[in-house]
Amino acid sequence: MKTSASRRVKTSASRRAFVLCNTILLAGISVLCLLPLAHILAISLSDKASVAAGYVNFWPRNLTMASYSYVMAKKEFWQSIAVSVKRIILGGGLSVAVTVLTAYPLSKPYRQFRRRTAYVWFFVVTMLFNGGIIPTYMLVRQLGLIDSIWALVLPPAVQVFNIVLLLNFYREIPAALEEAALIDGAGHWKIWRRIYVPLSVPAIATVTLFTLVGHWNEWFGGLIYMNRLENYPLQTYLQSVVVQTSLAQMSTGSIAEMTNRLLVSDRTFKAAQIFIGALPVLCFYPFLQKYFVKGITLGGVKG
Repeated sequence: MKTSASRRVKTSASRRAFVLCNTILLAGISVLCLLPLAHILAISLSDKASVAAGYVNFWPRNLTMASYSYVMAKKEFWQSIAVSVKRIILGGGLSVAVTVLTAYPLSKPYRQFRRRTAYVWFFVVTMLFNGGIIPTYMLVRQLGLIDSIWALVLPPAVQVFNIVLLLNFYREIPAALEEAALIDGAGHWKIWRRIYVPLSVPAIATVTLFTLVGHWNEWFGGLIYMNRLENYPLQTYLQSVVVQTSLAQMSTGSIAEMTNRLLVSDRTFKAAQIFIGALPVLCFYPFLQKYFVKGITLGGVKG
C-alpha cells in the first residue's frame, strides 16, 4: 500500500511539473506571438516624432489618435471595408452551401453511391495540382468578371479541404438514422435537411469559420482581378498602401488633409491601418477558437 501510495504521489508530482513547464512554454510562445502586434499598436498610438526617433517599443509615447483619425477620413479605406464585407457575405455563403451539398453525397458508402471514389479522387487531385495563376486569370477575364465582386467569390467557392472535413464528419453519423428516415418515406433532401444538417452544426461552424477568415485575409485575388482602387478588398488595399504607396503619394492636397498630414508619418499611418485590418479577427477568434480546435480533429482522412 505504501508503495502504491508513494507511486501515486510521485506520479502526481511529475504531472504537476509537466503541467507547469508546459504552461510556461505556451505562455512564452503566446507572448512572442503578441509582441509584434503590441509593437504595431504602440506605433499607431504614438506621435510621429517619437516613432521617427526610435523611442517606441511596446508602449506608446506621447499618446495620440491622429493616425486613426487620418485613416478614418480616407474614403478608400471605407470602400475597401465595404468590399470585404460584401465578399465575406457572398463568398462565405456560396462556399459553405457548395461544401455542405457536395460533402453529403460523397459521404455515402459504395453500395449507395458506386462512383463515389472516382468523384472523391477528382476533388482530391485538385488539392495537389491546379491550372496556375495565368490560366485562372484568363478564365476570369473571359467570363467578364474583372473588376467584379464575383472575381473574388467564384474562384475560391469550392474548398476541397473543407469538403473533406465535412464528409468525414457526415460518415460518423449513425447509418441507422438514415435507414429509419428512409423507412418513413423521407427522401435525400429531407434526410439531409432534418438529420445531417442539425447533427453537423459544429462541423459546419468550423467550415464557415475557415471560409470567412480565408476571405477576410486573402489579398492576392484583389490585386490581380481588380483594376480600380475602389474595388479593392481591405487586405489588398492595405497591401498597396503598406508596400507600394507612401503617405505623401496619397495626399490629395486639401487643407484638412494637409493639417492632419503634419501629425502623422508613414509608419504611424500604416501601423494604424494594419491594426484596424487585424482587429475583427482578434475580436472574434477567442470566442470561436473551439471550432478551430474541432476542425483539427475533423481533418483525419479515412478510407
